Amino acid sequence: MTQSNSGSLTAEACQHKPKIILFDLLTALIDSWEVWNDTAGSEAIGKKWRMTYLALTYGCGAYRPYETLVREAAIASGLEGALADRLDHNWKNLRPWEEVGSVLRTLKQDYQLGVVTNCSERLGHMAADLVGVPFDIVVTSDRAGFYKPDPRPYQLALDLAGVNAQEAIFVAGSAYDLIGTAAVGIPTFWHNRIGLTAPEHAPAPIKEMATLTALPDAIRDYIGA
Repeated sequence: MTQSNSGSLTAEACQHKPKIILFDLLTALIDSWEVWNDTAGSEAIGKKWRMTYLALTYGCGAYRPYETLVREAAIASGLEGALADRLDHNWKNLRPWEEVGSVLRTLKQDYQLGVVTNCSERLGHMAADLVGVPFDIVVTSDRAGFYKPDPRPYQLALDLAGVNAQEAIFVAGSAYDLIGTAAVGIPTFWHNRIGLTAPEHAPAPIKEMATLTALPDAIRDYIGA
């Protein structure tokens, strides 16, 4: 199967009907940026803090406590480490993007659903529950022992689902997911809701989209259904 640099679906249909659709949780399904911004006191400060955290996470590899990285990112951004505690308190305010519920309920008619998230077990499951649609599999970096884009969290999700990479589809929230999913061979869409820039070495997604509304149709087109 080939992928399109233009973001359009390829003419060649997927040869395997997927059994599970896996998602990034905290960007692809949930507007976690708003909670970080509210905790920080402004969008500019929240984005700086979050981007510092992401840099620490993507370079981390083996799991270190999520809450520790959040605290270290705050300090490295010139903020109070106590912001990490406030973010933990505000975690209950996480909300999915507006179309997520209807899209997941549509997909659940035909597929298992799962998430692979850079988070602790406690906060990851709390966030997954806030989506409002039950998942068959929740894999956190805490459980996998490694942070994305290390391939092991994605592979653990495949193992738990009992499928191979071509029997799954991943929906990325960050282009760094494209690196990790490529390493294990999972076809990947990119929900680039907030207009993130992909690193130069990231593979192209099957399709890049600004919302998830068209995802069910895009998957059907991709698998030739």
